[in-house]
Amino acid sequence: MPNSHPLTILEPANFSPPTPGPGSPIIATAATTLAVSTNLRCAACVAKIAPLFDQHPQITSWHADVAVPDKRLTVTGPGINAGQVSNLLAQAGYQVLATDSPTVAESPPPSTSDAPTRSWLATYHPLLLVVGYLIAATLAVEVAHQSWSAMRAMNHFMGGFFVVFSFFKLLDLPGFASTYQGYDLLAKAIPGYAWAYPFIELGLGLAYLAHLAPIPVNIITLFLMLIGTAGVARSLLTGHKIRCACLGTGFNLPMSTVTLIEDLTMALMAAAMLAM
Repeated sequence: MPNSHPLTILEPANFSPPTPGPGSPIIATAATTLAVSTNLRCAACVAKIAPLFDQHPQITSWHADVAVPDKRLTVTGPGINAGQVSNLLAQAGYQVLATDSPTVAESPPPSTSDAPTRSWLATYHPLLLVVGYLIAATLAVEVAHQSWSAMRAMNHFMGGFFVVFSFFKLLDLPGFASTYQGYDLLAKAIPGYAWAYPFIELGLGLAYLAHLAPIPVNIITLFLMLIGTAGVARSLLTGHKIRCACLGTGFNLPMSTVTLIEDLTMALMAAAMLAM
């Protein structure tokens, strides 16, 4: 008979339920993985639910795959149940969809990782491509001047960095704001800051390219990048696998030491320019 329930419960191979005493309820202590089909549509939808699932105390990992027809959402955590998953989705305006397809039950257990297994290069290809373009453009400007100036090169690189990164964030401002509020300290503390941040980045980028008010601009950049570094470091220390919003919601980039290095590099460049 086709499975009419939208939920598949997958348990580890070595799971053995505890033996209850007379009249005692069974309390499951092992982590449970739930697989459901949803009406999530795109990366922006995933970004919208990310803060809810990232911050839930019982969820240790989760992954939403909107590339498959049933928009599969897998959630792992001790004692997690279908009602909790359904309620979390409902808070973001989404729902679990019923299906009678037997393929869910017959397919191999989905990965409990927060992201599909991909190589490091494949995962960070968009970010590396953007940074590579910025470095190439910066070097081209230096060649055109027929001389090397560290100050000029850093101005152009940081200006291009902020302008390009703000562009990707503004492609889906609501999705970016929702994801950014999940880990940035200022975005959590100040209402509206996450919505304003891409415009702040754009303003800083244009100021760097125009060589306007270098001291205030570098002080603001240093402050924001250090706050961003603290938020990223805090998220990494919690052990939760969450998404990075540096390129908005158009790319599914995981939060990692790459994000930490990115923020620290910008902070160091701003500090170096203040010292020059």
